[in-house]
Amino acid sequence: MHSASPTVAVLGAGLRSTVYARRALSTGSARIVAVAEPDDERRELFRREHGIPEENVFHDWRELLAEERLADAVIIGTQDRQHLEPALVAAARGYHLLLEKPIAPTEEEATRIVEAAEAHDVILAVCHVMRYSPYTQRLREILRQGTIGEIINIQHLEQVGWWHHAHSFVRGNWRKESESTSFLLAKACHDVDWVAYMMGGLPRRVSSFGALTHFRPESRPEGAADRCWDCPLQAVCPYSAKRLYLGCLGDSEKEFWPLGAVTRDATPEGVEHALRTGPYGRCVYACDNDVVDTQTVSLEFDGGATASITVTAFAALEHRKTRIFGTRGSIEGDGERLWIHDFVTDTVTEVDTGEGADASMAGGHGGADAALADAFFDAIRHTDPGRILTSGRDSLNTHRVVWAAERARQHGTVITIPSMTKQEESESNA
Repeated sequence: MHSASPTVAVLGAGLRSTVYARRALSTGSARIVAVAEPDDERRELFRREHGIPEENVFHDWRELLAEERLADAVIIGTQDRQHLEPALVAAARGYHLLLEKPIAPTEEEATRIVEAAEAHDVILAVCHVMRYSPYTQRLREILRQGTIGEIINIQHLEQVGWWHHAHSFVRGNWRKESESTSFLLAKACHDVDWVAYMMGGLPRRVSSFGALTHFRPESRPEGAADRCWDCPLQAVCPYSAKRLYLGCLGDSEKEFWPLGAVTRDATPEGVEHALRTGPYGRCVYACDNDVVDTQTVSLEFDGGATASITVTAFAALEHRKTRIFGTRGSIEGDGERLWIHDFVTDTVTEVDTGEGADASMAGGHGGADAALADAFFDAIRHTDPGRILTSGRDSLNTHRVVWAAERARQHGTVITIPSMTKQEESESNA
């Protein structure tokens, strides 16, 4: 199936799928023609927004994929542990795949998905949106030009945001590894992939340290209630759900996210009901979370170059911060601007990359979400996987670094990453 304007079916009409589908709708770069979503209200809202005919609306992805092929591609936005089956079936049916990261929670499942896409010759784009941002593309261009010489070290900081971590990784869907995946894979497979992209290849050795340091029963202040709504400490608690979610009202972007994950009733009464009865109203020290809240990964590359990645809850939700040290200069970046220090002239040049100021999902990750969607729809239109900045195999390789880092953290070891084949190395450096 091929058309000038590619057609897309959505499996799981959650927040991430909605972002990509709305990009298709606003630009006309693709047409959303079918949806499978178990939540009745969400499914109906999605159907109306995209004008999907009733016969192409399904409760379960299995029903959609059981039909004669309905579209050129699918967006798979199901929960992390529900990626494998729909990806395998869709690939076998000839659908191109836009797959939310991570590929899958385990290396075995992720490998099966990538191999299925390759076996059925369909495009697989994993949503490593960081590669697509204007900031990333400008920075990589500068590095490839040799502006700072050979890269010796990268220091990279991912500021999850204190309230974002509480929202997603303490109260939300990614709080328990058994129900989703590790914190590093869920939140920072982006960052490991990004650092490898900057370095132009995979690391050879990895170590990691991290723990659940704060969001534990032992840290609970005296007098704190089990739920935030009536807690006497809400005025002094940085993680007050009542303050956070009531503060979203009246802001369309914040009502979409994070409030959209809490309730679709964007009124004070709707927020109160959700926080009194649902998971997002719980005290952060009285949840069933077990994923870490801070983690550092150390990487060693061929030739001795090194990198460190720190992912922490205890910061403002802002763009990633990165320092890159080379043999002829250094670069400091704040996610929007770059400061390039030339060692020969001992001068600093500032570069504005044109990145959007909002690094959160509400702001489309500084424009990266839109760029990823555009690239995927363009790749389908031209049947050209080269228009995607990371192949399924590339993404699998950087995911393998994440799994190795987790093993290193759990066992207190340094792990050697198996070498790629020559073909994989060539593709990763392309």
